[in-house]
Amino acid sequence: MLSSVTSAAACRHLIMAPFKFCPNLNFMFLESPSILERYSLAKKAGFQAVEVGFPYVHSIEELVKAKEDNGLKQVLINVYVGDVTKGELGFAAIPGQEDAFQASVLKAVNYAKALDCKLIHVMSGLVKNPTPANQETYEKNIRWATKVFEKEKIVGLIEPINQRSVPDYFMSSYITAVDLVKKVNSPNLKIMLDVFHLQQLHGNLVSNIEGLASQGLIGHVQIAQVPLRGEPNTPGEINYAYLFSILEKIKYDGWVGLEYKPSNGTVNGLTWIEAMGFKL
Repeated sequence: MLSSVTSAAACRHLIMAPFKFCPNLNFMFLESPSILERYSLAKKAGFQAVEVGFPYVHSIEELVKAKEDNGLKQVLINVYVGDVTKGELGFAAIPGQEDAFQASVLKAVNYAKALDCKLIHVMSGLVKNPTPANQETYEKNIRWATKVFEKEKIVGLIEPINQRSVPDYFMSSYITAVDLVKKVNSPNLKIMLDVFHLQQLHGNLVSNIEGLASQGLIGHVQIAQVPLRGEPNTPGEINYAYLFSILEKIKYDGWVGLEYKPSNGTVNGLTWIEAMGFKL
């Protein structure tokens, strides 16, 4: 088993690429209850860009102002997922919710265009006992969304999420995700490579990442340690010093989303970046 406590120095000679990191403001800078203020905290910490999974608690105007006041790039948002208190986490795989799905995508597109954001994560929804109807609905909805993204020059992302973290989440297989993206066959539909989920769903990180890259399927990368979802240098299953060398090997040049839960304050936890030979 790999461990994050492996010396970063031992692998640093393999790491050359100037990776671009962006914090997910639904996971980091929770020292402030306000997403709007987290934009400012991210800028003060040295970040040049952010991602926000669930921006819809604020108006488009409020978010644009927070982004522009701090001179930040908006890398990614999720679609509107509905009311999480009612068990909603997206509509893509839910038969009978096609209208809600289309409305959620169009709402996300409006936010993304205003924020000059080029990536939208399409969430599948929760399904306790999946049937073929769920997969058929999911494929139909993803095809519809992809046509919208093509028109708007936005890349849609589907992300396999492990069901230990999110019980009953429908899209929980990279095999299924790869098959669908290849069937749709559009440059505007890619896979969100969240290493935290990939490790728990399938393992074999190196071969799986290289395989996804060789097929041109990676649209965005997110990272967190397994199993506690802390910083990359906290104890766990993934040797991130080595994993970054693999991202360099495949010539990944997109943003790396930091979707982890800081162990002891967001800013205190950022020391891993310099320790691994990077800078913001």
